[in-house]
Amino acid sequence: MLTRNLNTFIHYLKNIDLRKRFTFMRLQFTGISFLLALAFYCPAFAQRSAAEYFEDGNTKAGTGDFNGAMQAYTTVISMNPDHAPSYFNRGLAKANLKDYRGAMGDYDRAIELNPKEALYYQSRGVSKSLQDDYRSAIDDYSKAIELNPEEPKAYYNRGVSYAKLKNHRNALVDLDHALSLNPDELAALYARGNCKQDLQEYAGSLADFTRVIELSPKRTGAYAGRGLAKLELGDYQGAAADFTRAIELSPNDSEYYNNRGLAKTKLEDFQGAILDYDKTIQLDAENYNAYYGRGFAKGKLNDPRGAIADLSKAIEVKNAYTGDPKKNAYIGKINKEKLDELRDQVQTNIKIDKLTNERAEAYYARAIAKSKVGELKGALADLTIAVELSPTYSNAYFSRAMIRSAAGDQMGAVLDFTSSIKLRSDYPEAYYLRGIVKNSLGEINDGCLDLSKAGELGYQQAYKVIGAYCN
Repeated sequence: MLTRNLNTFIHYLKNIDLRKRFTFMRLQFTGISFLLALAFYCPAFAQRSAAEYFEDGNTKAGTGDFNGAMQAYTTVISMNPDHAPSYFNRGLAKANLKDYRGAMGDYDRAIELNPKEALYYQSRGVSKSLQDDYRSAIDDYSKAIELNPEEPKAYYNRGVSYAKLKNHRNALVDLDHALSLNPDELAALYARGNCKQDLQEYAGSLADFTRVIELSPKRTGAYAGRGLAKLELGDYQGAAADFTRAIELSPNDSEYYNNRGLAKTKLEDFQGAILDYDKTIQLDAENYNAYYGRGFAKGKLNDPRGAIADLSKAIEVKNAYTGDPKKNAYIGKINKEKLDELRDQVQTNIKIDKLTNERAEAYYARAIAKSKVGELKGALADLTIAVELSPTYSNAYFSRAMIRSAAGDQMGAVLDFTSSIKLRSDYPEAYYLRGIVKNSLGEINDGCLDLSKAGELGYQQAYKVIGAYCN
């Protein structure tokens, strides 16, 4: 049996909390090797047997001629419609041509013919992952693991899928398992380092990236990832050194300069930081983190006018929360009419709270009454006073978000829903409403994650919306 490795990769960027002023990290899915199945017996077709066409497909796939390979496997299938390996290999050929939907159709048929082959499920999972269908991909990886529990790539791919869904604990379990089966697998070490950073386990993250560097000293992202871990652990000199190495390996990546600028700022090397922020902006004129960092450094160097100019850019560039709040672009799957319908279906359960000396509760109750008679401006004014008097008043932020959304200020609504969630992390209605608003504004992935959290917290309506607008 001939075996050739034709690895298919997918990458994604993971944004760290922007308040930390560094944003670049990568994870990677391991590709499924192109499986060349055992030759099989078939009667002759014209002058060539099915086995010869099959081997021809394997040879063409091995040289990168996936169109030719696909045609060869199609010929085999016309001769033997029940040959699962030909459907599978044709699916791999389609996947290499980025026809992931077509590949899935072939994997489906291969699985129908041979439901006990783990690699078929794993390959279908990869095609689903490449279409961002991570939940369904996880089902396929789980089936592959059930059939072959000793295959580390299945745990790895499932772990990265969990990470994409921000289920970092489950991701870490799978990545640990993958590494227990293959301790020096670079992709798994790298992914686990990223996952640990998401879980704020920075010492563990640093150890993983260090091991990646030991195994592959020119792996740029590992230096960047370790630099981020060192920043969080307070080793600013070490962080700057790692970002310098990353820059040496990849001198046109703006984020490495930006992150080194942050490390220099922490070391109070403001002149050096400004040079790095200058380079960041030269490479990426819309990097608002760099304007923020440079503005801060200029302020420390007694250049207040320069600081104001840069900080103004930091506020204005690519900021959806500035400008006319009513000029929303409803570019998501949920249009404005559906947004209004879904929001208005949410029933808020208003309970009387003890009146404090500041009387924020009275402003809140009056705002609810005003909103019921259509006095939205008065209601917003009362709710604003309520949160000024009681900054931890979660229900007031929630109600103000509802009214802002009804008035067309969707960005303001998102901010208020976020405030209510920060104050009360188990607020299902806030996750639900923030989810549908984000979806309507085109932030579909984040919106669907909010809806998933609402469902997890018991708000069952969320799953109906997920079914209609997230899949």
